[in-house]
Amino acid sequence: MLTRRSMMLASIAAGVSMTNSHAFSKAAQPATPVNFDVPAGACDCHTHIHGDPEKFPFFAGRVYTPELASPEEMSALHKALKIERVVIVTPSVYGPDNSSTLYGMTARGATARGVAVIDDKTSEADLDAMNKAGFRGIRLNLATGGVNDPNVGRQRFSAAVERMKARGWHVQLFTSLAMITAIKELVATAPVPVVFDHFGGAQAELGVGQPGFADLVELVKSGKAYVKISGAYRASKLGPDYPDAAPLAKALIAANPERIVWGTDWPHPDSVTPAGKKITDVTPLFQIDDGRLLNQLPVWAPDAATRKTILVDNPVRLYGFG
Repeated sequence: MLTRRSMMLASIAAGVSMTNSHAFSKAAQPATPVNFDVPAGACDCHTHIHGDPEKFPFFAGRVYTPELASPEEMSALHKALKIERVVIVTPSVYGPDNSSTLYGMTARGATARGVAVIDDKTSEADLDAMNKAGFRGIRLNLATGGVNDPNVGRQRFSAAVERMKARGWHVQLFTSLAMITAIKELVATAPVPVVFDHFGGAQAELGVGQPGFADLVELVKSGKAYVKISGAYRASKLGPDYPDAAPLAKALIAANPERIVWGTDWPHPDSVTPAGKKITDVTPLFQIDDGRLLNQLPVWAPDAATRKTILVDNPVRLYGFG
């Protein structure tokens, strides 16, 4: 874990915006202006809200404790990025409690949708209420805390699909390419949309030939899965522009631009508790320049019509924006 954290810190060092002596003191705001025309109705498809723990207690079984990130900070972020819509995803630190996500969605209004985390105690009535509130999918986290057994991954994925198929929600997975390879047949026959977070867990330095990436590309090409080209700093160590992530993004977009969505991963939580620290100690958020991050999209997708597909049309279809 220490090695992974050290690598992550090194990877974003060039992208850290040191605006004062209190770096890591709050959720990041863009330092670089957006350098292209963002289409009307654009959506940031991957964000989180970390509310006041007195109102929104963290899950006892979490593996890290993040700094707070408010709906007001998120609104400021999207105003700077010229992005109208947002998808808020319940992070692992809340377990199956989606209250903080709902808080963020309510603050944002009709331009927000949510992705929930559920468990066996989540009733159909609970899901009905969440659907009315704007939730459109559930997230399986097979990465934070480590779920590496393919049998466990297959079981959890199948159970999630079974619960979602009657209501048409999608199943979103935060996982690895190895797990994607292990469940690819299940994904290919799933009766609901499947969405992979953060380049499907691909590592930019390993390129498009890395094991499992071809399976991800094939699922995208066939239309059986969406991929979020989100959180490029998670895939790449070459901040702030992450040039080695470009071949991954371009390969996925070329496979099927109608199955690609974009996201910031704001407020950029570090999901690894540092060595020598307790899980209950607050782990600082990464300070990522989301303006510079968004400016990589025209590098990955030079065609404006393709960018509109990614930023507007696909989120409308997947999340049900009006």
